[in-house]
Amino acid sequence: MPTKNSNWLFYGVAVPLTILLTGVASSSWWIWASAAPSSFGTKIRLTISDGMPTQAIAQELESAGVIRSSLAMRLWLQGQSVRGSESVALKSGTYDLATNQSLPDIVSQIQTSKSSEVRFTIPEGWSIAQMAELFEKEGFFAAKDFVVAAQRTSPRRRTWIPEDVPSLEGFLFPDTYQILPSEATPDRIIEMMLNRFEQVALPVYQENQSGRPKVKISLKDWVTLASIVEKEAVIDSERRIISGVFWNRIKRNMRLESDPTVEYGLNIKQTPENPLTLEQVRTASPYNTYLNEGLPPGAIASVGLESLKATLDPATTDYLFFVAKFDGSHVFSRNFEDHEKALQVIDKKIQQKTPKQ
Repeated sequence: MPTKNSNWLFYGVAVPLTILLTGVASSSWWIWASAAPSSFGTKIRLTISDGMPTQAIAQELESAGVIRSSLAMRLWLQGQSVRGSESVALKSGTYDLATNQSLPDIVSQIQTSKSSEVRFTIPEGWSIAQMAELFEKEGFFAAKDFVVAAQRTSPRRRTWIPEDVPSLEGFLFPDTYQILPSEATPDRIIEMMLNRFEQVALPVYQENQSGRPKVKISLKDWVTLASIVEKEAVIDSERRIISGVFWNRIKRNMRLESDPTVEYGLNIKQTPENPLTLEQVRTASPYNTYLNEGLPPGAIASVGLESLKATLDPATTDYLFFVAKFDGSHVFSRNFEDHEKALQVIDKKIQQKTPKQ
């Protein structure tokens, strides 16, 4: 029978030795797993999409040969979380990663969003001129270059683009885009935005018009009218009502009389304190729907999907007029007399809010 001394010898030597060897093995594995996969700086481009799980990102990096172990990456991130590091989250984007970067370097690059691509967002209701200003501000290119490129419709002729549009106004779909700085040219960005319109908006129109549409309208007129709805509507619940007002006026051969068309034609912006003047409303312009019957020559802004849908599905109503209130909502009227009363009430409130000089 073994003695108690031999048992103590076993536990006193074997167990610590096992722990030591395990620690050495773990340390060796970590040194290997966190090191750069290669001494050669081969560049690998990877895109991390929004909402991509950490485990999937780690597995993608391992499969691409950017890191040696997805497990090591997850352990590294857990360690950062325990230590209370500020930037633990991995950010979406397109990255140029090198195979001679260590695991901590790779993680840091993705956490600090040192993406190879740049992002830009075009809000709904923006005109080509506003887009151009953004691109110049971001350092992409001169604003005038984008405006000129957006007027060249023939070189990028697609079968679905109407032949008689004066520019690509309204067909450059508002959204968030990513692009490599080296590829950020006016033509390339326009192609991206046209592609998005073709993917997102065009099928809505084609499906609607191929069945039994509530309203029958050409693609050009659809985008043009929807752009006016986009500029007039602030509250989502009113888009279909505003669309209904315009359709009611069109059916009665009434002028649309939309302020945003006057603003677009004169390249001005009115405010509640400084509304359009009578002189401005009477200034001739192809886009002035107070003076001209029907729709303007083309769209006046980029159009979001909701306004596009609302234009194809107007609310059934007998409203013919509307006027904006302070909160972005509108007062709708069935006749000019009620509309005049609404205008007087709102004008009075504006005067009360405007500080005296």
